[in-house]
Amino acid sequence: RERGPNSIRHTPVPPVPSKPSPPMAGGSSSPSPASALIQVRCAGCRGVLAVAPGMTEFICPKCQMAQRLPPQLMPNPSSSTPSPPKSSAAPALPAPPQHRKRASQAAQTSQAHGVDPTKIQLPCVRCQAVLNVPHGLANFRCPQCGVDLAVDLSKLQNFLTAASNGAPPASVPVPPTFLPVLPPGMLQPPQLVAVTTTVPIGLPATEPPEEINEVAIDVERDEDEGGTVGETFTDYRPPKLSLGLPHPDPVVETSSLSAVQPPEPTYELNIMDELDQTKTLSCLQIETIVYACQRHLHHLPTGDRAGFFVGDGAGVGKGRTIAGLIWENWQQGRHKAVWVSVGSDLKYDARRDLDDVGAKCVQVHPLNKLPYSKLDSKAIGIKNGVIFVTYSSLIASSERGRSRLQQLVQWCGHEFDGLIVFDECHKAKNLIPDAGSQPTRTGKAVLEIQEKLPEARVVYCSATGASEPRNLGYMVRLGLWGDGTSFQDFPQFLGALEKGGVGALELVAMDMKARGMYVCRTLSYKGADFDTVEAPLEERMTNMYGKAAEFWADLRLELLSAGEISGEEKGVSNQIWRLYWSSHQRFFRHMCMSAKVPAVVKLAKEALAENKCVVIGLQSTGEARTEEAVTKYGVEMEDFVSGPRELLLKLVEENYPLPPKPDTFQQGEEKVTEIQRKRHSAQDVSFKGRVRKVAKMEDVSDDDSGDYSPSESSDHESSESDEEFHMCQICNSEEEKSLLLNCSGCSLRVHPSCLTPPWTGMLTDDWSCYSCKKIEGQEMEHDANVADFSKRYDSAVERKLKILDVIRSLDLPNNPLDDIIDQLGGPDKVAEITGRRGMLIRTSDGKGVIYQARNAKEVSMEMINMHEKQQFMDDKKLIAIISEAGSAGVSLHADRRAKNQRRRVHVTLELPWSADRAIQQFGRTHRSNQTSAPQYRLLFTNLGGEKRFASIVAKRLESLGALTQGDRRAGPSLSAFNYDSTYGKKALTMVYRGIMEQDSFPVVPPRCSDNQASIEEFITEAKVALVSVGIIRDATVCNGKVAGKLSGRIVDADMHDVARFLNRLLGLAPDIQNRLFDLFISILDVVLHNARREGQLDSGIVDIKGKNIELKEPPKVMLLFYPFLGSFYFC
Repeated sequence: RERGPNSIRHTPVPPVPSKPSPPMAGGSSSPSPASALIQVRCAGCRGVLAVAPGMTEFICPKCQMAQRLPPQLMPNPSSSTPSPPKSSAAPALPAPPQHRKRASQAAQTSQAHGVDPTKIQLPCVRCQAVLNVPHGLANFRCPQCGVDLAVDLSKLQNFLTAASNGAPPASVPVPPTFLPVLPPGMLQPPQLVAVTTTVPIGLPATEPPEEINEVAIDVERDEDEGGTVGETFTDYRPPKLSLGLPHPDPVVETSSLSAVQPPEPTYELNIMDELDQTKTLSCLQIETIVYACQRHLHHLPTGDRAGFFVGDGAGVGKGRTIAGLIWENWQQGRHKAVWVSVGSDLKYDARRDLDDVGAKCVQVHPLNKLPYSKLDSKAIGIKNGVIFVTYSSLIASSERGRSRLQQLVQWCGHEFDGLIVFDECHKAKNLIPDAGSQPTRTGKAVLEIQEKLPEARVVYCSATGASEPRNLGYMVRLGLWGDGTSFQDFPQFLGALEKGGVGALELVAMDMKARGMYVCRTLSYKGADFDTVEAPLEERMTNMYGKAAEFWADLRLELLSAGEISGEEKGVSNQIWRLYWSSHQRFFRHMCMSAKVPAVVKLAKEALAENKCVVIGLQSTGEARTEEAVTKYGVEMEDFVSGPRELLLKLVEENYPLPPKPDTFQQGEEKVTEIQRKRHSAQDVSFKGRVRKVAKMEDVSDDDSGDYSPSESSDHESSESDEEFHMCQICNSEEEKSLLLNCSGCSLRVHPSCLTPPWTGMLTDDWSCYSCKKIEGQEMEHDANVADFSKRYDSAVERKLKILDVIRSLDLPNNPLDDIIDQLGGPDKVAEITGRRGMLIRTSDGKGVIYQARNAKEVSMEMINMHEKQQFMDDKKLIAIISEAGSAGVSLHADRRAKNQRRRVHVTLELPWSADRAIQQFGRTHRSNQTSAPQYRLLFTNLGGEKRFASIVAKRLESLGALTQGDRRAGPSLSAFNYDSTYGKKALTMVYRGIMEQDSFPVVPPRCSDNQASIEEFITEAKVALVSVGIIRDATVCNGKVAGKLSGRIVDADMHDVARFLNRLLGLAPDIQNRLFDLFISILDVVLHNARREGQLDSGIVDIKGKNIELKEPPKVMLLFYPFLGSFYFC
């Protein structure tokens, strides 16, 4: 059948010559159409295809499989025949292995190639596609149908029998040197079989004749860094303790951590008999208490008491474990404890956990409710119990300068040997920040309290406490650095870890477990469903996003122009641009959230219809923008506040650069001129004139004691005689009025000859002295400057007002949080667990919205989140919206103790880029003692990298990837897919160099062919886009031979800044945004592929697998020393 000019005819095998005739080059005669067609066999359906001359890539019309000509049939570029365009499927660098697709997707995306003589050609057991299999590869997946395949050595004879019926293609000789290494007696490679079956399937009975050229599909080695679920995690039970009941839910541990045994437990619990009766703690929690108490018996070489790190995943039951530790220490006579956590609401959970373990007599005192005076004073009277303090309270202080930290240290005493628990200790992770940043007050306070209480029993507790090496900085009680270790201080320890790479991090976790200072288990995600839901931008949102991107580009140019006109200082300019780019990032992240609101509402309604309940997770609430709008417009408005619009209005209103206001400048100059006039006019009278004026002044004065008393007869002298004679103010001689020059400006009277140079002109009434003429010139110039400044100022104000009008006219989305609550039934139907104080709700008549506080009269603001959570758990509200600020430590799972045991559908409206935050948020709905595991729905738009990141998170969680230390495949922080890595920086540099035409792209850009014109068109579009977001600077349009070409520069700091690239990318129109991101990802895949091929990829600890493992000789005991850990191991 015909498919246009580049058509492929699917025909039965015709009798053809032994070799197709090549096209004639430059001859007078041309080959006939029949002889010009090239016969190839499809790699998918095995049908024979007739390929038109000049074609190198085609799609089989029967199976729709994309493929290309074998290498031996590719046009020779050195031939005199005009070369056809190169195939875009054959880049200069080898195509990198892509992430595994589903079988249905693989059939559409797999690329076919020619027979590779360096590999083995074997047929797939399911789809019969011919595969180029690398030597030594025993297990792989068919790239066309997706079935898992294995080399079956036992079916070799069947394969040889089938293969002997035909001969290999004459044009593709297989050199003997490339044959695989086989066991003795085997002369040919084995056959492929599916992993799930043992039935051998050979090649088709009818082999193609020699003249039919084979097309095969390349099989890449499975180099995915993540293993399968069974390989990455193992079921966990305490290896050396048999106390307590099994945990109520399946718990797993990473395989690398499970290979390390903890030390022998020697500590005996005082509360064990009580626990055997109440059965309130599982064997996992009891194991943690035993090892923590055992660790606390030791001291570090520095003299401080050793600490313990509980790294269990979210929902395992760390709260009850902490309560058990407090109760054990209480039974040992240590009746004081400090519990530091993230929110004051969690004190109720602490009270509940203590009651559960039997510690009802232990009081919990919230520090934020107490005065700053001594806690053990008569006024307060707290002698023992648990002081519950938040991290924010830990850094608080009173007006008199007394801090909460000092208050705690005084209450504990310097000999304090009780328990200090840093719950959710990742809040102190920024003690050792990145270069250029300052340590946080929280991190310094956590470190200070440990230094002031050296005998305290410290426990660090967090699922994400050590997601990165530098986040270990506050864990000084682990004894990994300092006296008695291989590292003098933490920076030296950090440098060794960063130098050792992923493998060093994994060994640190294994070392901590082996030394009895660390446990790390996580709930199995068995039964949980993970699905990525694409929320493509609707047409209205696409237009809205594109216009917003155009506006931000115009606003950038306007600010540049306004900055030059106003002549702002460098410091002020830098501050404006910092605000501009931070607002730019928040604006477009808000746009991405708003684009997903319709999909969130749809998913929520579907879940409710299936008798499930919904938890919607986001990171920000937009409270700041809402409060600003309420301040400006009042509590009653026509519609919900648009966060992006308010953000833009604030940016322009407060930071648009204006020239100096002319009124102030003019007033200052007028004062100077007035002083000058008064100075000149002070000498503006003759001797007699001064007498006359003083006399007149005395006539109207109430004071008769003047310094000068003229004669009484002077009052009767003729005024005319006084005015006819005046004194020259240069020679001080009197002269008749008519013979003196009188300045009309300053009233100066002089002889014409006394001036320098002398005055030779006519005596006129409008004469001005030389000084006044100079001042008049200056005044005229000043007036012109003032007019110019006024014009510039008015013009700038007018431009600013126009920009504000444009912002108000933009079609921008409303605040997603208010919009979702409104569409799902309002506050009566939706439980909001966030950090904001007020909300906008629709009025009863539906004609507007009104701002009101979240809490009702009977519920205080402090308790509103607990109240809303209880409404959800009591089945009174079936939808809950949680934010990072309001949901830390909150349990919203299908608890067996709660009334609402419906299955949770957890929808992520705003997926955090930080894996720490993602894990914390997912842990709200997946916890111990639940009736059903949640369904996770990860929402993403089709913009930039959001889709890819959501898919990665889903993949890692689906393989039980809760953040745990000790195995790269379970973390840490999804670093295996971190774009801002060494490889990501290298890929970004290649992207920029290609766009700036300093080097060629290693891959063909998205939606481009090998045609240079299409690539140049893409480069031009990319340059314009990068100029609009400030990546390319000093942009100019060239003249001459390259007229119209855009040039510029990218500073060295930006060449490697992946974070800036991803942030700025959001400010581009969707089309060019996606094309640039796809180009970056394609080049990153090539960089990773090359690093793997060259053996330079940091893969960390690698599992060595084998089908048959035999013990050659008795094992030997070896002592290994790890220099970067300073530890010895027997193995």
